[in-house]
Amino acid sequence: MSGHGEPIPMKSRRAGPLKGDALVPGDKSISHRSLILGALSVGETRITGLLEGEDVLGTAGAMRAFGAEVARLGEGEWRVHGVGVGGFAEPDDVIDCGNAGTGVRLIMGAMATSPITATFTGDASLRSRPMARITDPLALFGARAVGRAGGRLPMTIVGAADPVPVHYTTPVPSAQVKSAVLLAGLNAPGETVVIEREATRDHTERMLAGFGAEVRVEDTGEGRVITLTGQPELRPQEIAVPRDPSSAAFPVCAALIVEGSDVLVPNIGLNPTRAGLFETLREMGANLDFQNPREEGGEPVADLRARFSPDMKGIRVPPERAASMIDEYPILSVVAAFAEGRTEMVGVKELRVKESDRIDAMARGLEANGVTVEEGEDFMVVHGMGPGGVPGGATVAARLDHRIAMSFLVLGMATREAVQVDDGAPIATSFPGFEPLMAGLGGRIERADG
Repeated sequence: MSGHGEPIPMKSRRAGPLKGDALVPGDKSISHRSLILGALSVGETRITGLLEGEDVLGTAGAMRAFGAEVARLGEGEWRVHGVGVGGFAEPDDVIDCGNAGTGVRLIMGAMATSPITATFTGDASLRSRPMARITDPLALFGARAVGRAGGRLPMTIVGAADPVPVHYTTPVPSAQVKSAVLLAGLNAPGETVVIEREATRDHTERMLAGFGAEVRVEDTGEGRVITLTGQPELRPQEIAVPRDPSSAAFPVCAALIVEGSDVLVPNIGLNPTRAGLFETLREMGANLDFQNPREEGGEPVADLRARFSPDMKGIRVPPERAASMIDEYPILSVVAAFAEGRTEMVGVKELRVKESDRIDAMARGLEANGVTVEEGEDFMVVHGMGPGGVPGGATVAARLDHRIAMSFLVLGMATREAVQVDDGAPIATSFPGFEPLMAGLGGRIERADG
């Protein structure tokens, strides 16, 4: 898993026009959930377009450890023969989730209401991330968690032998917390209710309903209320995973800042709870065109065309949009560096507890490359330098964070001097084909001398 091997320094140089189709990987969020819900179904689920990055492969391995049959049939094509809700067996060994914060938190939820015990670990980045936000609500079902100080991995979860349904209001906007509670609620009798004051990505609710669970979603004065009826028999599905909008963000944003570029991302997922970046880019003046909009597997998709956009202006990104683009602020800050004026990102304190402290990582890296940045606990302001105005020339610490590494490699495609990241190995967790894809469009990314 990333973070366990030798660092891979990478350097990105100013590129000519980026042209062509960007066939980005399948959606990571949907890939994780496809494997987990397939394992909790009775019968065989078929998946096409699965993201085969390290994070998702770790989830596939975890589902095998809990007793499901999981087999790869071909590129992106997988079969899961599930054990049913409440059917997880106790794993023989520690579950290593690598760098996958989504994977470990969803798996903890899925096993927390079964009378089994499992121990979880991960790479250095994942072991530094807080798990109490997951284990606290799981304790309400009757599960117990024992981990390192601060609620960190390695951690053992003792599942509830007699789970009870839960009524839970999420303290922070987090699809991972919401999803862990809903997955735990599958094996609890009665109704489990989750209330979120700010809507987060809703793949779990959509997919639970698709697998046959009874799920109600209501917008109320309290917020968004999701009610799940426990102990269903989930039905196996055939799932076509759309392309990941968070991965698509990198070639799309590169096209916006590299002169003369014209890039198409076909079949990209445009779930409204995930599309905040594209809304923000259009407000800045980005040349984005959504073609052939349609629905596949309950998810809205389209073909997205991005072209060089020299007239982008800085804006204030409203805090209520944060949940729909939380993973995209690093690459947005790169685009902001090439816009005119200030881009203000507010209400983003969640970035402090991602794979790295992403506010600090982006601020330090941008400053090293000549960009002025202001930051606080829950905000970041990038002072744009206009098209071609960023000097570049620095080496940036990726901090075991795939999105930080990719963001600065995109930066280097439009700076005057090359930009280097100290370790591009974590990119494989979510976007294993990043280098050849960008090279195929005309990018100049190379492995640097360590």
